[in-house]
Amino acid sequence: MLLRLAAIFFTLIGLPAAAQCVGESYLNQLSAQDRAELAAAVAEMPYSEGLLWTATKDDRRVTVVGTMHIYDPRLEDIRARIQDTVQSADLIMLEATPEDKKALEQLLITDPGILFINEGPTLRDLVDDETWGLIADAANARSIPPFMAAKMQPWYLSVMLSVPPCAMQGMMAGDLGLDLMIMEDAESAGVPMQSLEDVTTLFDIFNSDPIEDQIDMLRINLLSPDAQKQMFVAMLDRYFAGDVGTLWEMSRFAIMTTPGVDPAEAEDLFAQTEAALLIDRNRNWMPVIRDATQMHDEIVVAVGAAHLIGDDGILQFLDDEGWTLQQMQ
Repeated sequence: MLLRLAAIFFTLIGLPAAAQCVGESYLNQLSAQDRAELAAAVAEMPYSEGLLWTATKDDRRVTVVGTMHIYDPRLEDIRARIQDTVQSADLIMLEATPEDKKALEQLLITDPGILFINEGPTLRDLVDDETWGLIADAANARSIPPFMAAKMQPWYLSVMLSVPPCAMQGMMAGDLGLDLMIMEDAESAGVPMQSLEDVTTLFDIFNSDPIEDQIDMLRINLLSPDAQKQMFVAMLDRYFAGDVGTLWEMSRFAIMTTPGVDPAEAEDLFAQTEAALLIDRNRNWMPVIRDATQMHDEIVVAVGAAHLIGDDGILQFLDDEGWTLQQMQ
């Protein structure tokens, strides 16, 4: 939820593939003490709950939507709740617009190095035999040929392997997440859309990490399929409960307690990821949102749900700037 957590998911032979990723929740595996620590962390977090918010100031209104970048049939209810708001808005602001996606497709053709290692040693040469065996098994389970996995940038492979096998087919089929549903509704009503950042921002963030750090994160993400499935089930449950704070802190806790991983190292990597993917981007988005509110009365800001929460979340930043916030019921 987050980018590591938020690029991912489903469908299978015409049926919602969420049905393929069901079962025991990761949260049910935690001890009473662990659950208490998790709850305590969330209790201190501003705006930890809620996917749909309105921020008002004078005659202006910003509707903030916490999206999920993957498909689940339960998203249809959220889509229906905000469809009129989207289609009557003056502007929709997104992490990436349809034009951005087209530009990205072209960029991947002209510069495949943003995703793939196109010179020097491959990933197979950069890790030990045991780690490569785990990578190859995980790639095979997701129908990714190991020779192709060896050529992926470690951060990109890490994101791909964070998708449990039960969910991979739907992601590859391109099923719509909430952000894409919003784009469809905006396009059908002729509502203009604007991106909050340059289309290459995330790629620049990931590729700026030293390859050694990327490989460290890849090792952490090599969870067993059962553990990933449990995390996946818990993520979906908490998202649709509007409990975004627990979703985020659960991710932190899972990385910190991964067997064989040094907790201090895991905490450092998580903090770096949080700063780069959430906090810094939120701060960079606020002037863009502020400028838009000076030109439009009705705006919808639709971003990954993790961007809403915490002291450095979009909602707190709006609060700090004098907007009155109310959760949509």
